[in-house]
Amino acid sequence: MRTEQEKTKIQKIADFADKSLLIVDDDNPLRDRLARAMEKKGFKVIQAESVKEAVNKAKNMPPAFALVDLRLGDGSGLDVVKEIRKLKKDSRIVMLTGYGNIPTTVAAVKAGVIDYIPKPADADDVENALMALPESKALPPENPMSADRVKWEHIHRVFELCNRNVSETARRLKMHRRTLQRILSKRSPK
Repeated sequence: MRTEQEKTKIQKIADFADKSLLIVDDDNPLRDRLARAMEKKGFKVIQAESVKEAVNKAKNMPPAFALVDLRLGDGSGLDVVKEIRKLKKDSRIVMLTGYGNIPTTVAAVKAGVIDYIPKPADADDVENALMALPESKALPPENPMSADRVKWEHIHRVFELCNRNVSETARRLKMHRRTLQRILSKRSPK
């Protein structure tokens, strides 16, 4: 359970007049799931799956909040972040990525991102990051994914990106093909 002091560090969506949230991700099932969950939490969700579409939607109606994937099919989510920042300086933007590393995190923060969340994202984690007061950090997740689950998710993502080609996936992950086949045949860890 979170303490009362931790709860006060998070604002509520009802505190904001503008509840618009732009979700930019080329992973359609994830984007749709997050959009539904965030609408239930009170946000007015706008979806985009590419840099071009996101920039156009942001120009038509600059969002108060944004959740932007780092890597999109037609470019970098950082371009979307920069465009939103030009249009609306006080927009709260959270970066979403399956490829977290220090250089991209630094670039995202410099571009104006308030937090950085690894995929697969949970709607509660997204809400906590968006609603955290500017002077405080977002609360850590209560039930973070285990290291085994993170590894499993990464392997399956690379497998899908390689069009389910075991040999190509094994080469890219620098592991033996039979080892990869054993991992792929198992259920996801908790």
